Amino acid sequence: MHIQIYSIINAKEALEVAKAGADRIGVLVTDPSNPNHFPCEVSIEEALPIFDALRGIATSVLISVALNEEAVLKQVRYLKPDVLHLCTGLKGSLEFRDKLRKQSPNVQLMEAVGIRDETAVAEAIEVSRYADTIILDSVDPKIAGIGAAGVTHDWAIDEKILTSVSVPVIMAGGLGPDNVRDVLKYHPWGVDSLTKTSVVENGKILRKDIDKVRDFCRIVKEYEES
Repeated sequence: MHIQIYSIINAKEALEVAKAGADRIGVLVTDPSNPNHFPCEVSIEEALPIFDALRGIATSVLISVALNEEAVLKQVRYLKPDVLHLCTGLKGSLEFRDKLRKQSPNVQLMEAVGIRDETAVAEAIEVSRYADTIILDSVDPKIAGIGAAGVTHDWAIDEKILTSVSVPVIMAGGLGPDNVRDVLKYHPWGVDSLTKTSVVENGKILRKDIDKVRDFCRIVKEYEES
């Protein structure tokens, strides 16, 4: 099972997270036209050393919050990630995937589906027509886009999606060492953690908590071996 850890702010932290056991590592890159709206966002210039450090070590994920296709594709060209994650301003499509493939043939497309209610099942089926991977995440109305909410949602909806689509699915949303065991029984392709493997002070995410990342990874791997 793949272990995805978000949101990394420097190369040293990225390598520590990889050493702790994560095989997919995400970096949220600022949209320069709309900065300072997301936890742990970094500029495209700050992001480049992180992506460079991860090459050959772990799968790098560009979490792009840019608001239009060209801005997103520009970030992909500059950073050369393994995966592009769409979760906010831009929704994917068959046409966008084709543009991405033409420009960057080796970059996989992942898109978030927000789990608000049962309508997420139909949305996930539609997204699966063009996305290489789907990530199922919680939604906080105070945070733009999908994810970074730090709360769980109705996993029964995730279970329906897992049996309805043929692409890999990552379960996310308020997962940490305390509760990741509860979702492993659904056998997703991967699990994701942001808030609960981070150091949070006064409601602000400051950095990764490597001990919690290590615990999260250990629990997932022990489950697979059991």
